[in-house]
Amino acid sequence: MTATVWTSLLTLRIPALCHAIREYHPADEPSWLRCRVLSFLGTAYFDDVAKSKPAIPAPGVELVATGKDRTLSGIIDVTINGDLATIDTIAVHPDHQRRGIGRALLQEARARARALGALTLDAWTRDDPGTLRWYRTNGFAESEHYLHVYANHYTEPGEPDRAIGERRPGLRPMAVFLHADLHDEHMLRKQFTRVHVCRRFVSEL
Repeated sequence: MTATVWTSLLTLRIPALCHAIREYHPADEPSWLRCRVLSFLGTAYFDDVAKSKPAIPAPGVELVATGKDRTLSGIIDVTINGDLATIDTIAVHPDHQRRGIGRALLQEARARARALGALTLDAWTRDDPGTLRWYRTNGFAESEHYLHVYANHYTEPGEPDRAIGERRPGLRPMAVFLHADLHDEHMLRKQFTRVHVCRRFVSEL
């Protein structure tokens, strides 16, 4: 089944919530960006701001949830590579959280990914307790781990210098984002204020 087959399906209703799930349209981009950034503000991804919606290549799944006023209350993007589907973005606007919207988006994305031939759905996220609990509650198992490390001059002036091996003339590092192995976590937490465990969650379709 191709992604275009889904365009003829009726909009799905989330029971008792007056929200509907439908495919993403390019005109949704401004609302999509606002939904994403506002939902991320209270998480470890608070500074992961996008100015344009990342493209999802075909085959892929791009869904939104809308309320009575047709504004976006939730979003989910899933890329598909062979039999692996990966959640690139899932977010629910803060005004609509804890109403089952994220779960409904996930359920529909799972069905569409399965119909497109995916056997496994995964997602990478950081160490927010509520997010980890949500993935576990929705049938995901935690597997791989690594570290996200931020070195920021404004947090502590010495952090960027500790993160680079050699200075270049005329360049003064102010902020550095790094990946690191999990086994270095204890050492890195002594050197940097902001260290996140990035975790892979996996669910069979």
